Amino acid sequence: MNKILKAKIIEVCDKKIASKGDGVGVSFYAFFKNKNDNPELLMEAATWWIKTHKLDHFEKAVKIKKLVENL
Repeated sequence: MNKILKAKIIEVCDKKIASKGDGVGVSFYAFFKNKNDNPELLMEAATWWIKTHKLDHFEKAVKIKKLVENL
């Protein structure tokens, strides 16, 4: 996973956890704008989420943050 995506995932998870608590869920779409302005990065996130880790559509932000931090 590239550094930009890793930093973005951690940033988004931190914000969601801070505003909604440890039980908040996220999907890989949460790390991108509604406009698909970086398809390569979106595909990298989708591949990591779906193919590599076989995660559900929504997962706890604390779980995703921990997975990313351990890369």
